[in-house]
Amino acid sequence: MTNYSQIYTDLLANITTERLARGARLPSETELMTRYDASRGTVRKAIEQLQERGFAQKIHGKGTFVLSSSPIEFQLGGIVSFQETYPSLGNDVSTEVVEFEHFPLEGALTDKIDAEPGSLITRVKRVRRIDGKRVILDINCFVSELIPGLTPEIAQHSIYAYIEQTLNLQISFAQRTIEAVPRSKDDQLHLDLDGQSHVIVVSNQTFLQDGRQFEYPESRHTWDKFYFPHMAPRKPR
Repeated sequence: MTNYSQIYTDLLANITTERLARGARLPSETELMTRYDASRGTVRKAIEQLQERGFAQKIHGKGTFVLSSSPIEFQLGGIVSFQETYPSLGNDVSTEVVEFEHFPLEGALTDKIDAEPGSLITRVKRVRRIDGKRVILDINCFVSELIPGLTPEIAQHSIYAYIEQTLNLQISFAQRTIEAVPRSKDDQLHLDLDGQSHVIVVSNQTFLQDGRQFEYPESRHTWDKFYFPHMAPRKPR
């Protein structure tokens, strides 16, 4: 009998060469069992691996469909700026600053940023294009007193480089949340959703070495372009 890696490799080759295009339905479990003389468990393991790496999505009652021929891995294990990921994203990558404003800290944002109510906040909205498609909307809220001198021109490049190299501050750690949420008006305006009803939001409360929170960012992703691997070791009993 065929092991799952052969089934996975064959399906992956069909996806990455786009013989199975985005949105195409993969052969059913029964079809794959017959084709490879494999058990249902073996077939399911191959399909699960495609899902884990962002190539396919299983829809209950309908089948498994191709999400992307080249999903991008989003690193959950550290604090990495978008600029630092450029080399792994290809040549056709760009950033556009679509909003830059200042306002006092108030309302729901007071639960996200550990600063005095009324503190001046600098909010930057940036759209990230990869291969011509708008796939990330980054919304960064900075405590202006801690990150002075920020401008749209700086935001066009790397804000973290400005913080560390110009302001000589050390970014230390972040408390991170990842969730799927219904698309917002901002998402519909700034992202190429292609009919997607939800987006993946990665939000952080980010701190300097001295323990002060300087930022609350939300990175809003189209769900068909990224996958989010994470190692989760089991604690010893």
